[in-house]
Amino acid sequence: MTDEPVIRPIHPDDAGEVLTIQRAAFASEALIYGDPDMPPLTQTLEELAAELVENLGCVAVTGGRIVGAVRARRDGDLLLIGRLAIAPDQQGEGLGTLLLAAVEDRGRDAGATEAELFTGGLSEANQRLYEREGYQRTETTADGEIFYRKRLEA
Repeated sequence: MTDEPVIRPIHPDDAGEVLTIQRAAFASEALIYGDPDMPPLTQTLEELAAELVENLGCVAVTGGRIVGAVRARRDGDLLLIGRLAIAPDQQGEGLGTLLLAAVEDRGRDAGATEAELFTGGLSEANQRLYEREGYQRTETTADGEIFYRKRLEA
């Protein structure tokens, strides 16, 4: 990457760009799973904007363009992380790692002591990222979703 990415909190005004990145990033997942109706691909702009009103997520901005996003919310002591999406032309540049670290920091600051996220059993790149970042597998559901957890040290 030519410009260093800036990581900042996600905002409802980011909804349009975030939805574009989400759809582009999850298109490859839809191909892997043979499911063009995955929730990240069918979510509307209005649904996403409403979700961002109270969200601990972050975006990565490079050269004035949002190139990655992750969402999170606190549920008691747990930080629920979801929809990590990186623009296809920026994948493999370390943005997923940067966004996970930033959202973990926001969760920790909000009082969460543990983070949870999930991915599909066929999403090997996601599994590698989460395991490399210290997430431990806690459950594999009947439909193949893999849940991960990580302690958020103070």
